[in-house]
Amino acid sequence: MAELVARGEAQEQQWRRSLSEGQPVVLGRDPQCWAVAWEHWLSRRHAELLYDNGKLRVRQLPDAHNPIFFHGEQATDFSLAAGEAFVIGRTTFTLGSGPATASSTDEKQVIQSYTVSAEELHRLPFRDAPQRIDVLGHLTKLIFSVADEAELFAQTTNLLFEGIRKAEGIAVVAVDEDDHPGAVRILHADRRLAIDGEFRPSTRLVREAIEKQKSSVVHVWAGAPAGVVEPFTVQGNFDWAFCTPLRGDTSSGMGLYVAGRLLEAEPSALLAPWETNDLRDDLKFAELVADMLSALRHTQALQRRQSVLGHFFSPSVMKVLLTKDPETALRPRETDVTVLFCDLRGFSREVELAVDNLPAILERVSAALGVMSNCILQQKGVVADFLGDAAMGFWGWPLAAADDVQQACLAALGIQAMFERFAREPNHPLANFRAGVGIATGHAIAGQIGTRDQTKVTVFGPAVNLASRLEGLTKILRVPILIDETTARFVAEKMPRTVARCRRLARVKPYGLATPVILSELLPPATLDALLSDQAIHDYEVALDAFLAGRWDEAYNALHLVPPQDLGKDFLTTYILQHNHLPPPNFDGVISIESKG
Repeated sequence: MAELVARGEAQEQQWRRSLSEGQPVVLGRDPQCWAVAWEHWLSRRHAELLYDNGKLRVRQLPDAHNPIFFHGEQATDFSLAAGEAFVIGRTTFTLGSGPATASSTDEKQVIQSYTVSAEELHRLPFRDAPQRIDVLGHLTKLIFSVADEAELFAQTTNLLFEGIRKAEGIAVVAVDEDDHPGAVRILHADRRLAIDGEFRPSTRLVREAIEKQKSSVVHVWAGAPAGVVEPFTVQGNFDWAFCTPLRGDTSSGMGLYVAGRLLEAEPSALLAPWETNDLRDDLKFAELVADMLSALRHTQALQRRQSVLGHFFSPSVMKVLLTKDPETALRPRETDVTVLFCDLRGFSREVELAVDNLPAILERVSAALGVMSNCILQQKGVVADFLGDAAMGFWGWPLAAADDVQQACLAALGIQAMFERFAREPNHPLANFRAGVGIATGHAIAGQIGTRDQTKVTVFGPAVNLASRLEGLTKILRVPILIDETTARFVAEKMPRTVARCRRLARVKPYGLATPVILSELLPPATLDALLSDQAIHDYEVALDAFLAGRWDEAYNALHLVPPQDLGKDFLTTYILQHNHLPPPNFDGVISIESKG
């Protein structure tokens, strides 16, 4: 892996980025690009970089307003090898051979070692406080400018170079806890000057600070014999280094490594008592930066978790989770809920047809589940589970609202409308799919439910079972959406017919349930091209009342007033024909369903 090193005119104007084989990146001022904050001649999207087979191809983009110079001449498309450079404005970009690695052997004798706790450093005042505070003032810019973790580490390194003037090499390091326990990884490293040689942080020092002491550790080394290049130095003559651990769960095992040379200073300055040691303020500054970097990474981790939760909860639910203790907010409790089950129709047939291309069918099913979950979340519901090609959502927890039932109904109608639209587009990936939806309202337990080892946010109770049964019955009654009596009563009494309608379909005893229920179909508002007008719904319910009362000839004649394209009337019509227009003995209006659907 190679790296690109950018250096401006000022000493602190520098960064380096790792280049991955075959993965293009864009150089520019746009936040999504590799930005160079100090270079005003750089356009928002200036050049595309592609590292391949040991060379870096640079291609100037159409939006670039200023030239790129390579070997002293203006160029728009060229390749460079390791050690070569190109220039944009006042910044030189050099292709390096690769990022820093940690030393595998640390033979150099340590003549002094300090272990300093964060508490001890916090008690000591800065001797040059104004300059350090001025550098820390750049932190706001750091927080709002980083696009990813690589950029965060690069900006942190630049901040340390500004604050620690005697530092020659700085790295963000980590002790591997999984794949290669004890090995030290270099997450980002940089040198103050563009000089030859490798910057190889001391594995011994890093492990002592992060694994053993869990506090800042300083090493002062004995001078190397002439001609000997040490494995952890830039040129074999680093005289000191320290490593400061990052703290917190999200930064465990990470640290900041700073190294330098004595230059004109006396060795005694680094060997003096801690109160007068030349490295005291530098180490204190590194501790502050480490604390801030740890806090920033922790905040980013919380933002990522919030983003993940956002896939399951509506924005209104997220507000509750952000303003209350999550354990309290997610605790399971008994409450009234409205539960929606949605199942994909046509899935099994599509799997058979695509047996040689299952990834493609999985992608289509994922898109269908996305339609379901989006409709649930848009109507302030909670996505409780995905069961193969089915989704479950519910309303009434953690916040209960007067319009929970209405929101569930609108989600179901939204799902139905989307799949009907796809059916009219033959080339759409979901054109051959349909959806069946069941909705039930009742008492349940909702919240974080599961075992000690694994939990999920879901809902449990009779309303859940009934909603699942209703979804299965949509196949038998041949309608898209079935709702229970409580939900139907809400639709009839509290929802305007310009929003939703419903019609009673039949009184049945679902398979596996002991109590009969009156099934209703949820319908969208009446339109000029609607299959069922309000009059058609009235005619059907007149037929249903006659059927329940045992007047089957009257019911049969009334059913013929309903448009023949309506599949929902076929259930009663078929049942009457199967019994030759004669109600069974002791008929109570209930039709027993012998399968789940």
